[in-house]
Amino acid sequence: MTNSATLFATIFLIALGVSVALHLWLASRQVRHVQLHRAAVPPHFAGRVSLEAHRKAADYTAARARLSIVDALVDAGVLLALTTGGGVAILAAWIASAPIGALGQDVALVVAVASIGGLVALPLSWYRTFVIEQRFGFNRMTLRLWLIDLAKGALIGAALGIPLLTLVLWLMARAGSLWWFYAWVAWIAFQLLVLALYPMLIAPLFNKFEPLTDAGIRDRIERLLERCKFAAKGLFVMDGSKRSSHGNAYFTGFGAARRIVFFDTLLSRLHVDEVEAVLAHELGHFKLRHVLKRTAWFAAGSLAVLALLGWLVGQPWFYAGLGVPGPAPRYGVALVLFMLALPVFTFLAAPLASLYSRKHEFEADAYAARNASPSALVAALVKLYEDNASTLTPDPLHSAFYDSHPPASIRLARLAQLAA
Repeated sequence: MTNSATLFATIFLIALGVSVALHLWLASRQVRHVQLHRAAVPPHFAGRVSLEAHRKAADYTAARARLSIVDALVDAGVLLALTTGGGVAILAAWIASAPIGALGQDVALVVAVASIGGLVALPLSWYRTFVIEQRFGFNRMTLRLWLIDLAKGALIGAALGIPLLTLVLWLMARAGSLWWFYAWVAWIAFQLLVLALYPMLIAPLFNKFEPLTDAGIRDRIERLLERCKFAAKGLFVMDGSKRSSHGNAYFTGFGAARRIVFFDTLLSRLHVDEVEAVLAHELGHFKLRHVLKRTAWFAAGSLAVLALLGWLVGQPWFYAGLGVPGPAPRYGVALVLFMLALPVFTFLAAPLASLYSRKHEFEADAYAARNASPSALVAALVKLYEDNASTLTPDPLHSAFYDSHPPASIRLARLAQLAA
């Protein structure tokens, strides 16, 4: 191994060690912090959240954090086995003996590595659903439905992902030094395609969507939409209760084809003014161009990442440093190694993404307070925190890394100021 490859391998292993150690430390802090504050409801929530619900949230949060420790260790083990352990090299050599062309071999390698990752994740996914979610009363899935969802997800992923993967690998081999730019264009087009297909073709494969029939809620929402000058193609209720008791609401689609979707569990729990306030918050994300801004950042980040890959493809030390020595370029190997290694080096940027997301959440809350009732939004959030067993006392550092929404106490305090 050359000096450059040795140096890169060392940097990779150090970065992996730091990221795993940091994850374990943050998860341990989260467990200690929520358990330390388990005995009493925070003063700001006294009289709103029961002690029983608060303790349930603490135990649920701790259980999920402990599972994330196992998840991180398993992921690190698989990553080491595939890279410096020689797993990708073995797979590449084995696939190279298959009687298919170079492009087919590259596609097969990427699919094989992705399949290994998915299979390794299955036991923890099962445990999360049928042990943790079951223990705390959230899971409503049967094993049959879980397996059907897995099969559907795999088939949809293959139907959409393999053609895109084939195109990207073909561009890497045939489109010259600017292949990464053409691949970026294809990637953005793919994202738009999925966004267009999701509400009409993909989502109905997993859930039933029925028009919102409650006249009181529909009238209140339509007046809110008119007030906010927001066009939507329809208001729908999704049978989220067949999988989980967690509640939510979201927008899907784009342009005039946007749909507003409510989980049936959400509508069963909130009053009309609370549903309006939650929707006003979601509208705020659109009216304040948060979706457009995040999409722009995603596009810019994707372009930078693909440009980096475009350079690494021709660097022998990149392959050798990650356990696949030999000449460059090898497009399937490069793509696999890059996808495996990139999260190790981007983990420390997580707090910046969380901070940016929280800024948008505060802005959307302010928008909701101007266009609906801030007190109703507070009431809705308290119910959602309680129903979803969201801890009211997260560890500040853990929250800074992982939480896209502000901690409950800070968020409600700001809303209280807006309502004053």
